[in-house]
Amino acid sequence: MRCIAILDIGKTNKKVFLIDEHYRIVRESGTCFPETKDEDGDPCEDITLLTDWVKDSLRELVLLPEYTVVALNFSTYGASMVYLDEEGHVLAPLYNYLKPFPQRMQESLCAGNGGLGKVCSDTASPALGSLNAGLQLYRIKQTRPELFDKIRYALHLPQYISFLVTGQPLSDITSIGCHTMLWDFSQQRYHEWVLKEGLAEKLAPIFPGNRVLPASIGGHNYMAGVGLHDSSAALIPYLSSFSEPFALISTGTWCITLNPFNNSPLTPAELAADCLCYLTYENRPVKAARLFAGNEHEQQVKRLAEYYQTPVNYYQQVVFDPAIFAQLLAVPPQHQTPVPGTGLLQSSRFAERSLTDFPGYEIAYHRLLMDIMEQQQFSSSLVLADTPVKRIFVDGGFSKNTVYMHLLAAAFPHMEVYAASVAQATAVGAALAIHKHWNAQPLPADLVEMRHYSHGSIYI
Repeated sequence: MRCIAILDIGKTNKKVFLIDEHYRIVRESGTCFPETKDEDGDPCEDITLLTDWVKDSLRELVLLPEYTVVALNFSTYGASMVYLDEEGHVLAPLYNYLKPFPQRMQESLCAGNGGLGKVCSDTASPALGSLNAGLQLYRIKQTRPELFDKIRYALHLPQYISFLVTGQPLSDITSIGCHTMLWDFSQQRYHEWVLKEGLAEKLAPIFPGNRVLPASIGGHNYMAGVGLHDSSAALIPYLSSFSEPFALISTGTWCITLNPFNNSPLTPAELAADCLCYLTYENRPVKAARLFAGNEHEQQVKRLAEYYQTPVNYYQQVVFDPAIFAQLLAVPPQHQTPVPGTGLLQSSRFAERSLTDFPGYEIAYHRLLMDIMEQQQFSSSLVLADTPVKRIFVDGGFSKNTVYMHLLAAAFPHMEVYAASVAQATAVGAALAIHKHWNAQPLPADLVEMRHYSHGSIYI
């Protein structure tokens, strides 16, 4: 059976998939391993363990007698860089993107380049400290100049994994374009500050995400992709399946509204409201808005479970009830509105509500989701307004939540709203990116499973 092998590397779980020519996952395995600490005592990925796991996993895959692996590709979390010397040896820890970043250093850098607002606007990157991967390299230059001088290549994590089998140090646009503060979106090149500070010469040549390279494992030859940032990879199955404009709300800890059909530059107000831009592997901008809704949901269902004496996962049994919705809708709203910017990262109105106002779990849970939806509507509208999008797809945890989905349909009555899912979208996206090089079969018509939600069905 001809297959492509995909390594999908998350912060916690590291997974290996074999995907056949019909995009069915025929084999899956995974692992996780403990973090280590960098020279400052901050937690970080153990790059030695990760490197060994990649090599061992690939050697195991290509020896499986029942599968014929013909190609490889990789997807990993973003905002992480691996620093190599002239011989390709790792020079430093794989620093955590949550590592505290000196605010004065960021302010000083931006002050000399038109100010923080201009740099953020030019690079479509909110000021996020170490989550702006370009600042990680800048920090090394400022605080460890001897290490900076030894660095020949600063590789984004997906390209480091690809480097392990191709031997070619490269960059890709999805990793460069994910809030790194490196890329000038209007000029389509590295930002002026990157050139001025000498960082560009440490960054490897850019290689297209839809092309392949020769790779070698155990003396056998394969073709390999350059690797992709995971958020961009997860969007590919949708871009491959639908030509009409759409937006995708990817739900988990964060609810991220991705609009590949919004080409307008980010405004200061959008940046302040936690909007940013990604780049697809085809170098198309994807405007995105983030909301910390999954995290709030997780905290509040614990509160509900304690108050109503139910299991923590009791909410999974709650189905949308239009009578409860109508009852809560009739209650005069508080004189309170979502606060742009930092307000979207804080709790919704529900955090301040007294549970004594709700006679039962189901009513309280509907109120929680209605309060979350108020913020979701505000967040998503930031990237949906004035675009041709008529359809919203939701994937991840909330796509299975009928209360959330019905409320979303009500919040966007002029949109077609669908719960959508792709099994292992990130891995499938990485395979699709290089489809033409390894797969002669047409793309399957059923890559995305969908369920339509109508706003009219929630009223009684």
